Amino acid sequence: MFAKHRSLQPTGAAPPPPGGPPAGNLAVAPAAARFDELLDTLKHAYDDAHRETIALKMQRDEYEAKINAQVNELNHIRQSLYELEAAHKAVRLRYEDEFARLTQELANRPAAPPAGGPAPPAAYPSDYEREREDREREREHNRERDRAARDREREIRDREREIQREKDRDIRERDREMRPADARAPDFHSSKRATTSAPAPRDKPSAPPASAPPTKTERERERPADPANKSYGWDANSPTSPPRASASTSAAPSAPAAAPAPHPEPMDLEEIVHPDCKKEGGDWFAVFNPKAKRALDVSLTLTLAHESVVCCVRFSHDGKYLATGCNRSAQIYDTKTGAKTCVLIDEAATKTGDLYIRSVCFSPDGKYLATGAEDKQIRIWDIAKKRIQKYFEGHTQEIYSLDFSRDGRLIVSGSGDKTARIWDMETGACKVLQIIEPDVVDAGVTSVAISPDGRLVAAGSLDTIVRIWETHTGNLVERLRGHQDSVYSVAFTPDGRGLVSGSLDKSLKYWDLRGLLQNPRMSNPLPQGGNVPSNSPNFPGGAGRKEGGEKGSICTTGFLGHKDYVLSVAVSPDNQWIVSGSKDRGVQFWDPRTATQQLMLQGHKNSVISIDLSPAGGLLATGSGDWQARVWSYALLQ
Repeated sequence: MFAKHRSLQPTGAAPPPPGGPPAGNLAVAPAAARFDELLDTLKHAYDDAHRETIALKMQRDEYEAKINAQVNELNHIRQSLYELEAAHKAVRLRYEDEFARLTQELANRPAAPPAGGPAPPAAYPSDYEREREDREREREHNRERDRAARDREREIRDREREIQREKDRDIRERDREMRPADARAPDFHSSKRATTSAPAPRDKPSAPPASAPPTKTERERERPADPANKSYGWDANSPTSPPRASASTSAAPSAPAAAPAPHPEPMDLEEIVHPDCKKEGGDWFAVFNPKAKRALDVSLTLTLAHESVVCCVRFSHDGKYLATGCNRSAQIYDTKTGAKTCVLIDEAATKTGDLYIRSVCFSPDGKYLATGAEDKQIRIWDIAKKRIQKYFEGHTQEIYSLDFSRDGRLIVSGSGDKTARIWDMETGACKVLQIIEPDVVDAGVTSVAISPDGRLVAAGSLDTIVRIWETHTGNLVERLRGHQDSVYSVAFTPDGRGLVSGSLDKSLKYWDLRGLLQNPRMSNPLPQGGNVPSNSPNFPGGAGRKEGGEKGSICTTGFLGHKDYVLSVAVSPDNQWIVSGSKDRGVQFWDPRTATQQLMLQGHKNSVISIDLSPAGGLLATGSGDWQARVWSYALLQ
């Protein structure tokens, strides 16, 4: 009965084979491994994020600490400023009270009774006289106070200068002992271009730059000029006119110089001149020589503020632009509007320390600007592209002066390494004009100039001598002696027949070069260094030393009137005026025909380091340690 019925089959999963794992676990195992891997990855990512968060928190805490420190420092500075302002107000109020009290005492003082005769018709004259006497006493008191302050500053500068000289001397001696004999050369660093008695901000050229320029003692610098030097000023005490130059610039070079007349001590113009001889602006004034016919008028046209000492100023050949050099940058300004048209900075230059631009010069076509700096490099800038076109390298010390030839083919440079160098603008070829002197003679070149015809190169140097080379041969053809201290500036006259030099002996000299130019042996080189006997007039400081040149050049005129170092000189394009800038903060216009001052211009609060006259005429530029350059207009009176 049951034989035809089939047995029921199980509907669940088949039983696992003997000895094997369950079939479901085969799928679960890979999933679990993948999950563990993801958990590990997530953990690592979390740990990295946590560590980064901790680092960021530490960095944030560090920044917050720095910010708090700077805020505290700013608060401290602000508090100091408030205290200084309060102290200043207190001092000012005290002086105002004292002034008011003294004024009241003077007003209450009874007038002295007359010795006899009728009383004056009105009180005005006596009151006027008393006020004038009071002003004179106050002015005299201020002068005495300023004089005492200047004396103290001078003593401090002298002590600092002497200490610096001793340090520099020790350094040079150590250097000489360490170097081979044939490689020894004097260190020019201690004789940087004299500049300023710097104000509070980073005034380097007590300038560019500041320095203890020469190696002579202060007593030697302060001694009066050689009486044989025909220098003139105008004297406050002399009722007569100043003597005229015994040899004018038009005298024949071979003519003997007349016996020089003693010259009066230059007067302090601003203290004694009549108001009609003085012109004043907001922060400047000009004083005209009361004993010379007034021929010029001068006015301030532009004031150009800078971020450091202005070491150099130079006009373009058309007079439309003015270039200035200061720390790390050169600027170009429009001389009509004062707009800054260009700023030139070499971003590749070293960022450590200062890098003052000591000299700037436009090419004659106005397309390029050459700059010379403390890093011993000459840079030729393409002005339109604001990019360096080329470098000229070879100097081993700072570059102090540059000048282009009129055709733009050559540029000459002067450096503290006792060389001037002539560079070819197209090929870059260099001709070295070397000063070969004993190691004891510091003959670093401070100023260079090319004659208008390009035949000659003149250089002033620290050893008091002006040297002249022939351009195409490189031969030294003339040495001009007469200055008592380092020569800091030279400039040819527009006709090329004369040369003007300015020196730390506070004087200028005009050299007539016609004797040299007419000398048939002009191209013959002069002996230098070991080829010159020490007792020869050709030897610097030798026993036979004489004033003048060795091939017929003569000093026809000396200009004395500055109270401190003459740092820069220029000649007007019409050859009518010589202009000089000085450490005494003044600029003087000189008449080369009479060797007299025409006017004295005071418009800076620190040394006038550099001046330039526009080749187009009518404009004067001045650069100073007070961080300003100024443009002045001058014109003949009708």
